[in-house]
Amino acid sequence: MDKIKDLRWRLFLLFSITFVSIFILTVSSPRRNRSIPNPRRAKSTCPLHVSDQTITPLKDTKHLLVSAFMDQRVQGFDIRIIGLFRIDSIQPLHCCFCCAGFLSITTPVNILQHPEIFGFPFVTTDVMCPIPENCNTTHVTLLTQPESGIALKQIWLPIRNRKRSENEEEKLQFNFTVCISSLFGDYNNVLQVAQTLEMYRLLGVGRVVIYNTSCGPELERLLQIYSQDGFLEIVPWPIHQHLNPSKGWLFSEHGGDVHYFGQLATLNECIYRSMERSRYVLLNDIDEIAMPYQHDNLMSLMNMLQEQHPNTGVFLIKNYIFPKKHFEPSGRFHLPQWNGLPGINIMEHIYSEDPRKNVYHPHKMIVQPRLVEQTSVHEVIKHMGESFKVPQEICRLIHVRTALQGALTVEQLNVDKRLWDFHEKLVPNVDKALKRAGLLNSEGQG
Repeated sequence: MDKIKDLRWRLFLLFSITFVSIFILTVSSPRRNRSIPNPRRAKSTCPLHVSDQTITPLKDTKHLLVSAFMDQRVQGFDIRIIGLFRIDSIQPLHCCFCCAGFLSITTPVNILQHPEIFGFPFVTTDVMCPIPENCNTTHVTLLTQPESGIALKQIWLPIRNRKRSENEEEKLQFNFTVCISSLFGDYNNVLQVAQTLEMYRLLGVGRVVIYNTSCGPELERLLQIYSQDGFLEIVPWPIHQHLNPSKGWLFSEHGGDVHYFGQLATLNECIYRSMERSRYVLLNDIDEIAMPYQHDNLMSLMNMLQEQHPNTGVFLIKNYIFPKKHFEPSGRFHLPQWNGLPGINIMEHIYSEDPRKNVYHPHKMIVQPRLVEQTSVHEVIKHMGESFKVPQEICRLIHVRTALQGALTVEQLNVDKRLWDFHEKLVPNVDKALKRAGLLNSEGQG
């Protein structure tokens, strides 16, 4: 009898200890009040279909997706998807994530239209998504219904800029990246492109990114040489396969589906593409060179400007037109090896227009990409920090093109030979690139 009582007492004591232990663990464990549940295992691993294109149609919509980036600078959101959305068909969407092989539940999105539309049916758009708790995400897709089961049939976008560290400045691969929006219309200005790229290399640029819709065969050969070197990143931009892109900036004058071959989407994509690898990003066109006039390279210029303006993330560079119809009279740089090459020889054009007073003159920009959320062509739309207009005597754009003030004579223009200061390295470097591309023969003739 005593043994039975003793056994009952031991069982009661064990039960009591177990109950108290469970109660203590339950009370002491932290509770999470997040509204986004944990991901769940999918019947099949994800993602099944990953986009390898730079423009991806979004299923069951009229929208196009470009790229997805980790961006946790906006409170409550983790992912920014850049796209081109048809304005009259924007509907509620839902994000679904691939969490290291597991499918998440869907999360709500915030759709942000960029303000500059210029009357076109399609607008550059940011889709902002929160990531579910405990999801080590690698890919994302958008759904028209809040049911994650259909996500396996969707095309997924890889998420860029996923790795972040506290020592962000130490891991930046480049000091300077140049972003050049779309080449189109079988653009074949070979000589000017070679001179521009080599000039940027001399100025300390580490990477040039070009969005290519179409270019001529000679320029294609040249671009491939720079791509093989790692200096140039060519991003295919087949916007014409999805939309009717406009060759102008205003719908009422030029028609089409989207502004200037989707220029706003490419510039924003390039900023985010460069955000984790470049200290500064220069946004301009292929026929423009941001030229420092008191420094030998762009980084020395920016070190001075940043020291003087430490809270500035956007630096506006004034545009100076060098009319291509006026030539330097001595012919010093009318070099025989460049005869017959397609394109403009910018070394021959030394006369610049004075910007007219009381007339709007658009700038181009050097930005710190990590301080920019949204950009337009000539100004940043959303950014942190201040903007600063760089004085023209410190830096300006050399822009060789059709005259803006066509009635001006040579005598009314300014002589500017700044490019000539680099001729000892620039000319042989251009020749070397052209020879490698097979555009100059062994005797150096084009």
